Amino acid sequence: MSRFMDVHHGMAGITADQLAQAHKADLAIEKEEGVHFEKAWADPESGTVYCLSDAPSAEAVRRVHERAGHPADEVHAVPLTA
Repeated sequence: MSRFMDVHHGMAGITADQLAQAHKADLAIEKEEGVHFEKAWADPESGTVYCLSDAPSAEAVRRVHERAGHPADEVHAVPLTA
């Protein structure tokens, strides 16, 4: 498994409840793609949402988000942590 950070743009005004609902939608189907979403963060002012996950591939992360109804604009591998 590899770690990924994905980014969603265009979500200006997102609320804490909307973020939680989107995260729950991912969690409901993540196992079907072998993904585990750990955490999600949002900046309502800029409309940017970030999600951290462990997954077999960036494509698996993209598939979960697409199926959950909020496609990721970017998916980045995070091979190093401190």
